[in-house]
Amino acid sequence: RVLLCGHGADEQLCGYSRHRACFSRSGWSGLLSEVSMEIARLHARNMGRDNRVMADHARAPRFPYLDEDVVSFLNSLPVWRKSNLFLPRGVGEKLLLRVLAHRLGLTSAAGLPKRAIQFGSRIAKMDSSKEKGNQQCLRLAS
Repeated sequence: RVLLCGHGADEQLCGYSRHRACFSRSGWSGLLSEVSMEIARLHARNMGRDNRVMADHARAPRFPYLDEDVVSFLNSLPVWRKSNLFLPRGVGEKLLLRVLAHRLGLTSAAGLPKRAIQFGSRIAKMDSSKEKGNQQCLRLAS
């Protein structure tokens, strides 16, 4: 009945593609600014929606990456200890987690690139429309 959720890992450990783009444009300082902004707005992004979905399925979410001690620890590390965006995709982002997974014997998982569930499952490609996730789907509303 309890579900462990990864909310906060991408934001704190440079796991999004936009982090790579920011790093390419502005280097470490730009990446640090982007990560700081992500952490500051984390509470406002999708948490309510995700919590409602889990509650509807009678699941109690737990967010280990949002634990105060974890957030404090990750904030105490320099950004280049948490990620190395000179390394290729699937290696450099969330580097801290990848090293941990490798040490725990999860070697194949440690090298997989991140994919959001809607893209990893390819469900987003089933629909050719250009709708955004925050828009109401008119086809389903009627």
